[in-house]
Amino acid sequence: MTNEPAAAPARRAPAGAAVLREDVTEAIRAAVLAELAAVGFSRMSIEGVARRAGVGKTAVYRRWKSKLHLVLDLIGAFAADGLPVPSTGSLYGDVRALLEVMSHVLRHPVASAVIPDLLVEAARNPEIAEAVRGALLDGQRRMAEGIVAEAVTRGELPPGLDPSKALDLALGPLYWRQVIIEDPVPPAYLDTLAHQVVAGLKA
Repeated sequence: MTNEPAAAPARRAPAGAAVLREDVTEAIRAAVLAELAAVGFSRMSIEGVARRAGVGKTAVYRRWKSKLHLVLDLIGAFAADGLPVPSTGSLYGDVRALLEVMSHVLRHPVASAVIPDLLVEAARNPEIAEAVRGALLDGQRRMAEGIVAEAVTRGELPPGLDPSKALDLALGPLYWRQVIIEDPVPPAYLDTLAHQVVAGLKA
């Protein structure tokens, strides 16, 4: 006989615990892109996404509680969230870098196809409006706050300037040109717009 304690039984995952497979998650995201391109946000359904991804509806609902949250998850990946605040050493350089980032975001097929549709839905539904605002604006607002704070520190802007003013001046014209009237945005346009934004902020 030995006095060694008995080996502890192997631990099992709790019954019913869901292990979210990454390949299934990516298949669902790809299916969402295809559904949005085919039918738009308003006609997109969880059933259609699941069918296109080759999974059951339960697999989708384990990851996202609604089609809105599913789409916002994709949009958030292209909305400047998590990107570093531009730090070029000048207000013009930082604004120009911000415009470059956001122009790239708006050119992405997901953003260009979905954002206008979501804004229409947001105008009808306060819950959607709040979710869209968080997904689209939080990252942009953080970048604008960083740009303004650095410019104030360098003495290029006066203290107390509202960072939302920088966003309005910079992104309003860019969104109008790229999304509404769908005109091309060459680098020279971004150069000029950056100069105009800086002049407006200093005024």
